[in-house]
Amino acid sequence: MTTSLYQPGREELAELLDGQPRYRVDQIWQGLYQNLATPAEMTNLPKALRATLSERLEPALQVLVRRVSDGGDTVKYLWQLHDGKRIETVLMLYPDRVTVCVSSQVGCAMGCGFCATGQAGFTRHLTIGEIVEQVAVAAREARAMGRRLGNVVFMGMGEPLANEAAVWDSVVRLHDDLGLSARKITISTVGVVPGIRKLTERPLPVNLAVSLHAANDRLRDELVPINKRYPIDELMAACADYLAVKGRRLSFEWAMIDGVNDRASDAIELAKLCRRFRLPAHVNLIPLNPTPGYPTVGSPLKRVHEFRDSLEAHGVNATVRRNRGTDIDAACGQLAAGQPVTLTTRP
Repeated sequence: MTTSLYQPGREELAELLDGQPRYRVDQIWQGLYQNLATPAEMTNLPKALRATLSERLEPALQVLVRRVSDGGDTVKYLWQLHDGKRIETVLMLYPDRVTVCVSSQVGCAMGCGFCATGQAGFTRHLTIGEIVEQVAVAAREARAMGRRLGNVVFMGMGEPLANEAAVWDSVVRLHDDLGLSARKITISTVGVVPGIRKLTERPLPVNLAVSLHAANDRLRDELVPINKRYPIDELMAACADYLAVKGRRLSFEWAMIDGVNDRASDAIELAKLCRRFRLPAHVNLIPLNPTPGYPTVGSPLKRVHEFRDSLEAHGVNATVRRNRGTDIDAACGQLAAGQPVTLTTRP
């Protein structure tokens, strides 16, 4: 029986290696999560056991494309999974931190028209092993660059809270075994209210990011179709409860779309919404990456900065997110939606 490298828990791994002493299971676990090693590299194990491991534990991810941008500070991977499906991961290096943006689904069912992943539609959920391996590969690459991966954002392909159970189990694995702080893990959602409620009950204080994009139901129904099921007032109430229970940072993501949600009136409306629900949220303004399936373009940078200034004048903290890797199709879903590519060797 074979499984992916990071799919089994400790007990499942022990069952997979039936007959091996417990300390061997601990060595393998340490090799995977602390040393970020493949079975063949675990030289503290007998050669025969390494061979058995290599047969029974296979990588979930095969690299199709690895593109580097920003002077080596942005690395985007296009992975092929065991069933031929494709997902993406982006590793981003900053002077003060290293962050990986991971996918949680193949495609997405949320249908946001300006998102390349949303245009592709939904195929399936990712497993724990497929999620965790994205982080492990990124951590290994960061280590090779002399850096330490410290931040994980669930902002890649898919809606994390539509796959909440696997996403949460992977968060626990990242926290308990890879040693990442819960305060450095961010789960993004377009507004799946039951998922936010579930996250509120979970024990680890992760950060919550809500892809808002509009501050009234009429426009948000258009931009984020799930708003018709969970309208803004219901979403804001869930966010307020999360903030009250966790005491963690809440952020709103706002893709700046030219002539759609970038007017001064939109900024005032957003500020009023935050005040009404007493949400000290931080707003991330995102210059829209162009996607072939969405004709509307991103706001000019001058207007993005004016929008930020207007929010701050009305008491809302806001920053403009710097676009990373535009030249390598780093907006989520862009590589996976591209032309067929040939499988390359694993980095």
